[in-house]
Order: sequence, then C-alpha cells, then structure tokens
Amino acid sequence: MIAGPLSPAQTDLAQRLLPTLTAEQRSWLGGYLAGWQDAQSTAAPAPVAAPDPAAAVTVVYGSQTGNAKALAEQLAERVRQQGLPVTVHSLRDYDPRRLTQERRLLVVTSTQGDGDPPDNAVAFVEFLTSRKASKLAQLRFAVLALGDSSYEHFCKTGRDMDERLRELGATPLHPRADCDLDYDDAAESWMRGVLAALGAEAGAPASPVLAPERTPQVVASPVASPDYGRSRPFPAEILENIELSGRGSNRSTRHVEISLAGSGLTWQPGDALGVHARNRRDLVEELIQAADWDPNASLDDGMPLVEALTERYELTVLTRPLLARLAEVTGAGPLSDLLRPEREAELRSYVAGRDLVDLLRDFSLRGVPAPVCVGALRRLPPRLYSIASAPAAYPEEPHLTVRLVDYRAHGRSRRGVCSDYLAVREPGERLPVFVQANPNFGLPSDPATPLIMIGAGTGVAPFRAFIQERAETGGGGPSWLFFGDRHFRTDFLYQTDWLRWVEQGVLTRMDIAFSRDGPNKVYVQHRMLEHERELYAWLREGASVYVCGDRDRMAPDVHRALLAIVGRQGGLDPDQAEAYLAELQRTRRYLRDVY
Repeated sequence: MIAGPLSPAQTDLAQRLLPTLTAEQRSWLGGYLAGWQDAQSTAAPAPVAAPDPAAAVTVVYGSQTGNAKALAEQLAERVRQQGLPVTVHSLRDYDPRRLTQERRLLVVTSTQGDGDPPDNAVAFVEFLTSRKASKLAQLRFAVLALGDSSYEHFCKTGRDMDERLRELGATPLHPRADCDLDYDDAAESWMRGVLAALGAEAGAPASPVLAPERTPQVVASPVASPDYGRSRPFPAEILENIELSGRGSNRSTRHVEISLAGSGLTWQPGDALGVHARNRRDLVEELIQAADWDPNASLDDGMPLVEALTERYELTVLTRPLLARLAEVTGAGPLSDLLRPEREAELRSYVAGRDLVDLLRDFSLRGVPAPVCVGALRRLPPRLYSIASAPAAYPEEPHLTVRLVDYRAHGRSRRGVCSDYLAVREPGERLPVFVQANPNFGLPSDPATPLIMIGAGTGVAPFRAFIQERAETGGGGPSWLFFGDRHFRTDFLYQTDWLRWVEQGVLTRMDIAFSRDGPNKVYVQHRMLEHERELYAWLREGASVYVCGDRDRMAPDVHRALLAIVGRQGGLDPDQAEAYLAELQRTRRYLRDVY
C-alpha cells in the first residue's frame, strides 16, 4: 500500500504502474527521479510575469448538444494564441457572483427549442435575470448566440443575456451575433471581430489566428486523420441497415451499423453521430418545376443548380428570415402581410409541415430567379443521432436508431431529410459522418452510481450504449430503464438486448409503457408515478436521472412527473421541488438529451 503525500489519483496511478515494471525499469525510474530532483533544486527559476488582471479573458458557454462548448473552446484557444490569459467554463460550473470581478467576458450559448436556455445554463440565467444580480459597469462582454431560425424565439437565450448584461451596466466589446444551424461562417466572423477588439484594447492588432477550412468536404477514400469533424466528415462505410420495427407496424425504425475504421474518431456513451444528408432528388425536381427554373442552370460559383439544391441547401424547413427575404425581393403582398407581428400565430401554423415547394405555390412565386431564392436559403445542416452502441462492445462501430419521418400534410407526402437518406442506404455505401461529443449526457465518473434512464421511442438509443458499456466493463451500480412506445408487438426496440441484460443482472429493472395497446394511453411518466416511492428512494441513494426523447411533449411531461414525485415523497412545496431538481441538474444528476 502506497502512503504519503500523494493525492488519491496519484496513489491509484502509482499502484497500477509499479507492479507492471521490471527490476531494471524500477531502478532506472529511481535514478531518473533523483536526477530530476537535483536539476530542479539547482536550476535558476525562470522569471514569470504576473498576469495583468485587466487583460484576463473569461469564456463561458451554455451548451445542450456540444456545439457551443466546441466553439467556446476554439475561441479560448485563439485568445490564448493572441497572448492573453484566458479561462473557459461551462455555465453549469460558473458562479455568477464572479461577474463583479470580471473585466472581459465572452459568452457562447445556444437556445434549446423555442426559447429555453440549455440545461447547463438554467441556473446562470435565473441568477442573471433576478434581483440578486449586481451592477457590472466594469465589464466588457460579447455574446455569440446559437439557435434555429425555424423557431419563433430564435437565439432567445443569447439575446436575453446580451440585453440583461447591458441593463446591468456592462459595455459590449463587440456586437452580438445570432447564428442559425449553419453557424460556421457567422461564428467565424464574430470570433475575428472579438479577437480584433481584444487586440485593440491590449494596444496591438489581433494576431491572424485563423480557423480551419469550414466548407464540408468528403474525401474519396478513408485516410486516417485527426481532422475529421463537422466541416470535414469521414466517409464511413455502412455495415448493416436493418428494420427494427415488427411486422405490421405502421412506422419504420432502422438500426444502422457504421464503420469508423481508419478515421481516428472515438466516442463515449452519450455522444452523437452527425450525418451530412442530401435532399431527395424527386423533391429537388418538384421544386425546380414549381419555380420554373432551368434544371441545367448553374449558380454564380459554377455549381450546377440541381447539385446545389440536392447537397447544399435546406428545402424542407421554412423560417421567418427566408419568408422575409422572399417577400422583400418579390414584393409579394400576401407574404409580407403574413409576416406582420400580430399574425405570428398564423405564421407558425403555416410553416408547420410545409416546405419551399408549398411556399412558391401558395404565394404565386413561380418565376422568382433561382439565384435570388437560393441566396435566401440556409445551408443544409447535419443531423445528430445518439449513438446506440458502446465503444467497449463495438470498437470503431457506432450504431444508430433511426425512425423514418414519413407523413402526409397539405396535400403532399413528406419525408424527413436525414431519416429518409439513411433508410435507403445499403451496406457497402459510404456516409459522411462526424462524432459530436455530448459532455452533458455522459455516464457518471463513478461506475457504482445508480442510473434511472427514461426514454421514449428512439430516445432509448443512448441507454443501449450505457448498458452495453457496463456489461462489457463489468461491475457498475444498479440501473432502471423506463421505456415507452406505441405497441408492444411492433415497437419494443432492442427487446432481446434488454431482456438479456435483465437476466444477466446488468439492467436491474425495466418498466415499459405502450400507449396504444389499451383503452387508455399510458406513457413513461405514468409508470414513473406508479413507482414513485421506489424512484424517490433511488434518488435519495444518489441515482442519476437521464431523459432522452421529444423536447416538446415527452421531456416536459417527465419533468412534471419528477416534480410531483419529489414533492409528494419528499414533503416539498412546488418551489422546493423545483429547487430540488435544479440542484440535481447543477450537480449533473439530472441530464437530458432532447430533440
């Protein structure tokens, strides 16, 4: 047993290293340490300049899926390369009372859904907007806001932070940028502006610290490279594409197995795989016909129009900026009228389930020049899918659980861009992908921590990875899965896996809810309430709660069920119950991956 001044982590490292060494290696290590100690005691200490507190920069981020975190870390590195002291923090871990001590604050935050802050920023936003927040006249700040312009409250979290910091007396260092799903160019422009402003304040121009090339490129063959990512996806081979839904189901759910061999990409349970999809060719042809465009035309950059519409632009989602731009350039009065603030509810109703073909037909925009229309479109963003396999079980082989979006609305058939793209891919074909780390949804650092996993439909995917990881690595604390879907016979996704893990004791308990199998609809939140005493006991014993599924219905219903459970079982009033769940979120014991 090693004792002494070592930390527990250092002791553990030494205990694992020393038994693996030969006598010769231990002798060499002893001599090396002695020589290193002598060198340290005789060498003259290098002069270290004290950092100027006024020049220090703090970067904070609010991130749900990891995009804001990645941008914040990239920004911090570029500030560091410019010679300025910088620290970077998740808003979950940042004490907002420190704002009174900050001089330079850079905020990168996403907005979840239609206006909510990401889970790791909830407590910060609540403090910032409360009466507890102090005046911040000493603070210079800049905000990079990420969002989705298809929502009414686009980039609301970033806009609210920007406005509130101004109200508290802080001064903008650089104007806020509101970024859509295709955020690369806008984020890069904002970063360069911030770096220039920091350089000017430090009395020197900003160093030309440039970001890597951002145009998505798929290489012809897989060559190992550390640079594969969102802007340079890896051409992964599809190994299997299997129907998961049972015979007779009115929905299709695919299990897709993908090879990352040769990519150098790695992932952890809870991470996602980003897929760069393409629009269906029949949709592109229908759009060209509706707009009366020349199918053989090319854009100003020489790219064929058909190819650009297939690979580059979003065609199935209507956003306010798109409608506003087309109303401006075409002079379409009815479209301009729909965009009036008092008709916001009608606008939301119109864009739901409609696409660009509908827009051109409904507002008689046939003949609008292709460059004008294409110039108003946003780039086709990659879609993220929770990885349904653990690297311990399937090295270099992420699995995806994909439900085909397929419905009819407003007189036309509709299909999800990426789910349809994946559904028809055959084994042997290649798929442009990248790994999206999700630090807000990983397994606890202590494998003995009990897990409560709540998933509906394809939301069960990351939990398959969680249990696979524990099955392969051995040990692990108790685990409890709540799973729901429509029908037991056709929609019990990965049923064989779950039953095997229950039999092996890797999955301690499973409660299922199939909403269409009885006279009354039963969902996962109903099963939670049926077992609320046991569920609360698990929470008291330190369990972590994970929720994965629909953000608009399932996740709020589960949240309300948790409030009711901790309120009744813990004897808490509504405010106390909310504070209880907020503390679970702050301590990373209540984590959500919602979409």
